[in-house]
Formats: sequence, structure tokens, C-alpha cells
Amino acid sequence: MENLVQAALANVNFSAIMPSLVLVCFGMALLLIGVFSRRGRTTHIAWISIIGLVITGIYTYIDWVNPETQFGFAGHVAQDNFAVFFNIIFIAAAGLTILISDDYLKREGYPISEYYALILFSTAGAMWMASGTDLMTIFLGLEVLSISLYVLAGMFRNDVRSNEAGLKYFLLGAFSTGFLLYGVALLYGVAGTTNVADIGMYLSAHKAALGNPMTIAGMVLLSTGFMFKIAIVPFHMWTPDVYQGAPTPITAFMSAGPKAAAIAAFLRILMFGLPELHAEWGAMLWLLAVLTMTVGNFIAISQTNIKRMLAYSSIAHAGYALVGLVAANEVGLSGILYYMLAYTFMNIGAFAVLILAGKQGEENLTLDGFAGFGYKRPFLGVALCVFLFSLMGLPPTAGFAGKFYVFAGAVKAGYIWLAIIGVLNSAVSLYYYLRVMVYMYFREPTEDYSWISMPVGAVISIVIALFGVLYLGLLPDCVMEMAKMSIF
Repeated sequence: MENLVQAALANVNFSAIMPSLVLVCFGMALLLIGVFSRRGRTTHIAWISIIGLVITGIYTYIDWVNPETQFGFAGHVAQDNFAVFFNIIFIAAAGLTILISDDYLKREGYPISEYYALILFSTAGAMWMASGTDLMTIFLGLEVLSISLYVLAGMFRNDVRSNEAGLKYFLLGAFSTGFLLYGVALLYGVAGTTNVADIGMYLSAHKAALGNPMTIAGMVLLSTGFMFKIAIVPFHMWTPDVYQGAPTPITAFMSAGPKAAAIAAFLRILMFGLPELHAEWGAMLWLLAVLTMTVGNFIAISQTNIKRMLAYSSIAHAGYALVGLVAANEVGLSGILYYMLAYTFMNIGAFAVLILAGKQGEENLTLDGFAGFGYKRPFLGVALCVFLFSLMGLPPTAGFAGKFYVFAGAVKAGYIWLAIIGVLNSAVSLYYYLRVMVYMYFREPTEDYSWISMPVGAVISIVIALFGVLYLGLLPDCVMEMAKMSIF
């Protein structure tokens, strides 16, 4: 027994999970600090959480410059370049979200200290999903991520929409988790292991298992669980209501960090665990990518609530990311990593402007509420235009470079029609993004926007997001090389 304990301790290697470990420690510390803080005083907790993210970023940088992959917990966790790149995305998403949250929560009457701890716990779960090399580790990260988000989505207890968002997300999330676990069980039944790489080696050595109905069913059920988190059509129905009802900073966070975490885990499983089934899952994802891009964009056209419009927009962007996964080549896969980083900056930046423009109760998030906004608030108007241009995919923004890489990967892999459909969908999206700008600059203002304040945290968040969008758009090579190093 003693030998088993010693062997287990020897395989732990906390260095492999050090970034997430820092976040968990800070999260628990924030819970204790909140207990002894005066009710309604949460600014110091927000900045302490930012300090935790900065320290996490330092450890992430150390992991990047260290060429040796750190394995931990008997090989169930791998802190490789792939995980480190996604950790950068998670840290950026969490940091930007926290910066825009403090003033917003006070405005809405919910200055709750647990809010920041839950964001850190959710980010730690996302990191475990990206670094997990075993299906059970990935599932553990998914549950930590999801449970935190269920609470965050329903954080506004006296708001019916927030209650609906939290309950709907919880019920459908639990339902999708059942699909994922069933898929894990079937793949374990076929390969006799839950290790992603070992599953891939087993299927490579036993070609007969590729045609086993349990293998195909396991792949489909596992994919269903991840598609729910990514909001892929037809598993997207929860997205508009949850995004609209949840607190706006959490909507911004859910559209970036958790979505990137699900894509990271899904990508690792497909590329390292199920590469022998590429023909099967490639055909499935081809169809789903087309449906996701098309449904998301065309339903977004009819939306008059900007927050709900961005929810459908996020569905369409998930479809663009799938294009790179279908291609499954160097350009397409590294393009996904680049795209998710770019999407984090441009989407959270757009939500940051919406937060500042909104009134208490979020009564100013319709198109009519933005009439003349660009003239009354020039800085915020220009910033929102830059983010919307990036979401459209126009140069010289990060959105253009991101779409270029994923579509180029599809063309290089021979999926010409998929790339054409993606470009046409991007053209469709011009309508509802430009419509916001038309209201901002070509409609007579009905409000003086005198209620808008410019808190330091929100301004810093918008400036960082603008820098990220323009830097990634003007100088994409450096980040794209990092993405390629993370995949190959």
C-alpha cells in the first residue's frame, strides 16, 4: 500500500497544473476575503482576482518558453504548447470580463464577491479541459467549468430572465453531459482505456474496431456533448435565451473562454484519439459547419436586441471555427487557435461597449437605443465599429486574418465549397453588423447618454481589446507561428 501511495505521489507533478492551481488558490482566498468584506464593497476583490490572473499569466509564459512538455497525474494532464496557447485565451477572456464587471454589478444592484471566485474556478476548469489527455480529466474540467457558469448565468436572483437563463443552461447542460459520458463509456468499452492517445493507438492497430457500431456511436455521442458547449446547430437552442438573460459580462465570457475550452478538448480528442475516423467525423462536421454558419447568420438578421443578435452571431462564428477542424491540416487547425484568440478580443470588446451604454436593467440594448450613439459618445462609437468590423471579417482587423486562415485551410484540404459557403455567410453577416452602425451614425439621437460613466476597469478592457484586434489584424504572423507550434 505504501508503495502505491509513493508511486501516486511521484506521478502528481503539480508543475503540470500550476496555472490552474494558482487560480483555484486565489478563488478560495477570494471567498474568504468576501466573508470579511463589507457588503457591497467588491472593487478590491476584482483587482485581487486580476492579480491572480497576472500571476497565472507569468506561469503560463514560463510554460511556453520551457520547450519540455510537463506531464502530471500519471499522464492524465499535459502542459504542452497546445494547452499553453489556450491558457492565454482563457486568461485574456477572464481578465477582460473581470475588468468590465465591477461597475456593472454595482449598477445592477448585485455587488457579489463570489462572482469573481466563480470566474476563476471556471477558468481553471477550462485549463483542465485544454490540458487533459484523458477523457475523465477532460470531463472533470468540463464539470468545474459548467457548474460555475450555471451559477453565474443565474446570478441575478431577482431577475426573471437571469433565473430562466441559469435554469435552462443547467437543465440542458446536464442533459448534454449525459450524452458525453455515454460516449466516453462506449469508447472505453471498445478500446479498454480512457486515455486519448491510447484510444488512437488502439484504433490504429485494430482496423476492425473502426467499423464497430460502438465506436461510431461513441464518437457521435461524445461529439454531441461538446457541440452543445460550442453551440453548434442543432444543439444551439439554449444560446440566445441564456446569453440574453445572463449578466452581460458573463455572456461575453461564455462566448469566448468556455467555447474555446470545448473546442480545445474536442480538437485534441478528434486529432489524437480519433484520427482514424477522420472521414466519418469530417463529413459530419462539414454538414454541421454549414448549418451553424447559415442558421446563426440568418436568424441574427431579424434581431433588434443587440445582445441577442451577438448571441446568434456567436453561433455563426462557431461554424467558422469548425471549418478549420474539417480541414484538419496545419493551416486550418492553427487557424482555429488564432481565430479563438481573435474572437475573444473582438467579442468581449463589443460587449464591454454594450455594458457602458446600457442603463440599469439593460433597457438600452436595442437598435433604437443606439440611435446617434456614435456622435454622443465618439470613443465608444469608434471602438464598437472596430469590433463590429472585426466580427464581419474585414481588414485590417483580427477577424479578417482569422477567417482567412480557416478558409485557406479548407481550400488547401480540397473543401472548396465549404470555404465558398463560409465567405457567403460572412457577406450575409455584413447586414446586421452594419445596421448597428447605421443606427449609431445615421439616426437622430433620442437619448443624450448622460448616464454613461467611464470606469477605469471598463476603459482598460476596451483599450486592451482594441489593441488585440488591431495587432492581430495588422501583424498576424507572430501569433500564427505560435499557433502552428501549438499544433505541430
